[in-house]
Amino acid sequence: MPIKSYLAHPHKGKKEELLASLSYIENCDVIPAENKEVLIVITETNNKEEEDSLKEKLDIIPSLKLLAMVSGFNTPQKD
Repeated sequence: MPIKSYLAHPHKGKKEELLASLSYIENCDVIPAENKEVLIVITETNNKEEEDSLKEKLDIIPSLKLLAMVSGFNTPQKD
């Protein structure tokens, strides 16, 4: 189960718009920084297909200037 954390930097003045856009995406949790124009984004997907779909959704958000991965790991699934 891939779990990744990112720092999401919005275009100037677009933090609330980016927060709203990210909040609608399934498998994506968002925490706004209180003192900076940045959002913390945590994603968790079940497989490569879900991860690819999530990445496509993130890539088309107009208010997103930069998405920097901070950490990522994959929990092995039991058969």
